[in-house]
Amino acid sequence: MKRSLLTLLLAAFCLVIFAQSTEYTTKENIHYYSETDNQNDEYIHERCVLDVYYPEGIEDFPTVVWFHGGGLTGGNKFIPQELKEQRMAVVAVNYRLYPKIKAPVYIEDAAAAVAWVFKHIEEFGGDPDLIFISGHSAGGYLTSMVGLDKRWLKKHDIDANDIAGLIPFSGHTITHFTVREERGIEGTQPIVDDLAPLFHVRKDAPPLLLITGDRELEMMGRYEENAYMMRMMKVVGHPDTRLYEMDGYGHNMLTPAYPLLINEVRRISKLKD
Repeated sequence: MKRSLLTLLLAAFCLVIFAQSTEYTTKENIHYYSETDNQNDEYIHERCVLDVYYPEGIEDFPTVVWFHGGGLTGGNKFIPQELKEQRMAVVAVNYRLYPKIKAPVYIEDAAAAVAWVFKHIEEFGGDPDLIFISGHSAGGYLTSMVGLDKRWLKKHDIDANDIAGLIPFSGHTITHFTVREERGIEGTQPIVDDLAPLFHVRKDAPPLLLITGDRELEMMGRYEENAYMMRMMKVVGHPDTRLYEMDGYGHNMLTPAYPLLINEVRRISKLKD
């Protein structure tokens, strides 16, 4: 018994020391469109950039592509503090915003950024089979659109089914309210068309973890539309869709939700080992 306990303590100590010895680097403002696109479009040059935060000295680590929120009209890329030093990379993405552009340009940008990660993450030591997509609010909407509607990544010769997991935080699953604003449709009129994640439910999609705030504290209807997404994914036979409601938290439920993201990355990474 004593020998067994000593062995466990020594193993735990070694893990702590190893974790502390891992260093992380951030490469900032990498353009994810071609040089030609950047030269020909000032707004692409300004907005279509990403940051890569990654561990050094580790091979085949998972990567989370993180899309910021802001209603598709504002916001900027950031590396969530809670996702740092977790033995994985985080790629924070900027994308173009309404009203300078209109739908589906921000979806096209999101897909271009994800495609860039698929094509380049090995250069940093990451595993292209362990790329997860996540984001909050508008970023959650972009996560679901890129992962469920396969046409956006197909333009870059990437199969959306190669995404390891989709983890949208409080994202629209109906057509986004900014898209409806662009079209002059009242915000009180829900729309489910080809710019709605719900339109693209399919059995063969990547694992889907939906996370929202408390239904009584969230943006009106946000929990309910995510609950409907979960139900419809199950109806079409998707084997791995789950929904978490963060009791006591409203729309800005990021801090308590980050551990769920980390656990999902670890769960799926182990399944793929």
